[in-house]
Amino acid sequence: MSYRHDMTNQTSWLPKRLDQFDVRTSAWLDRHCQVVLRLSLAIIFLWFGGLKLLGLSPEEELIKNTVYWIEPSSFIPILGWWEMAIGLGLLYRPLIRVALLLLILQIPGTMLPLVLLPEVCFTRIPFGVSLEGQYIIKNLFLVSAAFVIGGKVRHTGR
Repeated sequence: MSYRHDMTNQTSWLPKRLDQFDVRTSAWLDRHCQVVLRLSLAIIFLWFGGLKLLGLSPEEELIKNTVYWIEPSSFIPILGWWEMAIGLGLLYRPLIRVALLLLILQIPGTMLPLVLLPEVCFTRIPFGVSLEGQYIIKNLFLVSAAFVIGGKVRHTGR
């Protein structure tokens, strides 16, 4: 006999109420999670892209030192517009696939400092991660979120 089965067969109202709350909460999350995830990603990319366009990005030095073979005064604004395109594409349903493609194409570049600038990204290779390294590694979450959105893009109107 499973724990869930035991809980639903009890006469106490509390476990039954908790189960009902759990069912309602889970259903609400299922209905709204795609939109929330998509909007969250859009905000992140619009924000970070905007910072690059305004010359206010805290990652500007990291970008300059990583992609040293391209003129930063050209490359950083292009990167900013690229990120803005991702954010806007995530907001406009017909462009979600394009936005996800742009995001996936960008990720290898965002991971470059881990390889090219390990002294900046790590305090102790491979586990001691600096603030810059943490900033880069969090991109794994952005990719995971993109996969979730991409996996559902055909199945929902959200």
